[in-house]
Amino acid sequence: MDDGIINPVDASAELKAATAESMPEANPQTQIFNEDSSTTKAEKVVRGQAMHGNGSDARDVDSEAPPPKRLKLDDRDAPTTNGPKERIKGIAPIKQEYLIDLSSASHQDHDDDAAEASGKRDERDVAGRGARGGKRGKKQSSGQNHSRQFGSSRDAISLCKSRDHQNEFDASACQYGEKCKFEHDIRKYLKDGKREDLATLNGMCPVWDATELEDGRKELRLREEKRLSAAVNANGDDEEQSVGVVNMVSIGHRIELRKKKFQTPKADAYLAWLNDADGNEAKQKKASTDDATENGDSHDNRAQYKEPPLRPSEKRRIYYGPETPILAPLTTQGNMPFRRLCVSLGAQVTWSEMAMSLPLLQGEKGEWALLKAHESETRPPKYTPKSIVTGYDNNKDLIFGAQIAGNKPWLTLKTTEAITELCPSIRAIDLNCGCPIDLVYQQGAGSALLDAPAKLEKILRGMNTVSKDVPITVKIRMGTKDKSPSALKLCQRFVLGGPEAQQLGQGPAGVAAIALHGRSRQQRYTRTADWGYIAECAALVSKLKESSDVAADTMHEVDGRDVSSSTKSNGLPYFIGNGDILTHEDYYNAVSHGGVDSAMVARGALIKPWIFEEIATEQYIDKSAAERLAYIEQFARNGLEYWGSDEIGVGITRRFLLEWLSFSCRYVPIGLLEHLPPKIGDRPPAFRGRSELETLLSSGNYKDWIKISEMFLGTAHPDFNFQPKHKSNSYEIEAEG
Repeated sequence: MDDGIINPVDASAELKAATAESMPEANPQTQIFNEDSSTTKAEKVVRGQAMHGNGSDARDVDSEAPPPKRLKLDDRDAPTTNGPKERIKGIAPIKQEYLIDLSSASHQDHDDDAAEASGKRDERDVAGRGARGGKRGKKQSSGQNHSRQFGSSRDAISLCKSRDHQNEFDASACQYGEKCKFEHDIRKYLKDGKREDLATLNGMCPVWDATELEDGRKELRLREEKRLSAAVNANGDDEEQSVGVVNMVSIGHRIELRKKKFQTPKADAYLAWLNDADGNEAKQKKASTDDATENGDSHDNRAQYKEPPLRPSEKRRIYYGPETPILAPLTTQGNMPFRRLCVSLGAQVTWSEMAMSLPLLQGEKGEWALLKAHESETRPPKYTPKSIVTGYDNNKDLIFGAQIAGNKPWLTLKTTEAITELCPSIRAIDLNCGCPIDLVYQQGAGSALLDAPAKLEKILRGMNTVSKDVPITVKIRMGTKDKSPSALKLCQRFVLGGPEAQQLGQGPAGVAAIALHGRSRQQRYTRTADWGYIAECAALVSKLKESSDVAADTMHEVDGRDVSSSTKSNGLPYFIGNGDILTHEDYYNAVSHGGVDSAMVARGALIKPWIFEEIATEQYIDKSAAERLAYIEQFARNGLEYWGSDEIGVGITRRFLLEWLSFSCRYVPIGLLEHLPPKIGDRPPAFRGRSELETLLSSGNYKDWIKISEMFLGTAHPDFNFQPKHKSNSYEIEAEG
């Protein structure tokens, strides 16, 4: 064994002697692991098979005889030696030479509800289910692990937050002074408070750097990319502002929200009008009918009609097209470091994780943190239309948008006004009407709004009224029940306005875009998305404007203030499809055959973030294991920069990295497939990769995920726990220190 080779997973474990043929591009993270007591089944199978070969098989090394890097559509049917096998529905068509004995690997279940509102459960109710006994208690032995715990990761000595954004010799500005229980001496913290430095990421701390001063002393200074500046808001409150992060809401504003002192005058005015209109609607209708009967007309009653609060006649225009693939809102996995990775790989529109309206109005720090964005998300999206787009200024457009969920008009309106006031870098605000999770649904939010169309329309119209120049969009599902889709009727409401709005002299709600997930709430993620129904809704939206223009008279002509803020010349909202997008073929089939303006990628981006690169190049890209590992390293860097490089920051980064790896391990390399395109619902049989690293990255074992995280984040903290989403993997599991 070469003395210079270091095992990034376990320094005490020996490594195999590496040969020139087996070393992938001299990347230290791709070293081969020796079999020991912690070796997983998948690793043992690969090593056992490798021992019977001559060591030169191209399947066992990542750098020798690699498959074509980019596979074009014309290459998919290229004949093989023995001819391709017939494709079996539901099973990934892996080539025979990569398959291993099915008894050697355990089956991995996938809970794809984890990608949508997995963190929005009622933990108080769920945590006690196991103790209730009966059938409900027995179900907890398998399936989803509802009450997951992640332990804690803390330093032995905690550094005061007042020192987080200051150089070593800067005067301390701690408001607690000598009474502060945290450490203010940075060197003492680095020496005695934290564990040894990480030997990864080129051995460079992402936060601190030693700088020699003119007097010969060395000062610990914050690196340029991590400098923090103190910003003083209108109330004089000091608030840390991270360079490269936007939409930071000050402590003072959060306190105002919590104490109900934050003013929302536009929402208050609209809600007052709405309550008055709802209360007098029946009375006005009856008076109008009686007057018409007695006098033959209702001119005298027209003076009783109250105009609603003015809406902005023009909002900032947004654009969607085939060149703007969208990263869907992903709870937990859609964090800023992951979105930043996807943007670097070509995502043109990103959405925040779903934020609940009530916690936002209560000023909860964690909920407002969901609306933070990286500066890379504030640049304009790609814009190459085939024809001129009316009223659109690409320089004023942004990549990042905020998604919220709420169950009442007053709640969503006040939240919308607060967001537009406090978060300047927002492309649009999206109302979630598709979340299927029980807690959200039972509160009347998420997909529950699909069964209350009049209420939903009121919410969207009100949001448009109070959002200033920020456009409003909506994301829906086909319906709440499998056999009773309601999206067609909802789309008609969004474009023309419902009967309730017409009675009040109002037109459509004016949403700029409609996103439709091709599944019902009852269906969750079972079966494939119904793109036939998505295409039907897209066609309806395109025809509604034309039919409405023919049927409209002067009394029911749509007010220009109610027209969508999309850039379409006919005033129609953009229509976006969502569901089962895993390849560029899926994306372009959705655009060409589904009739949508663009498509939203959710699980496909979690499985392979470079799907946006494939969409841009319109070809499959067979990423090597080393390249995939580089993306993991990039995520780790992003996480340490955002959450911090102390023990808490490392622990948070590790947790979200492991969450992502629980999805990315599903990726089956293109070079291993017998047939293209791959399907997102296909489950692969047990297989081995073209190298041990590729096999490791495809492992469904949580211990392998922890090993991968330790390549860049060091050994897991002794108190750090990780519990997978599935109890079939394990229920009580702890990271090995």
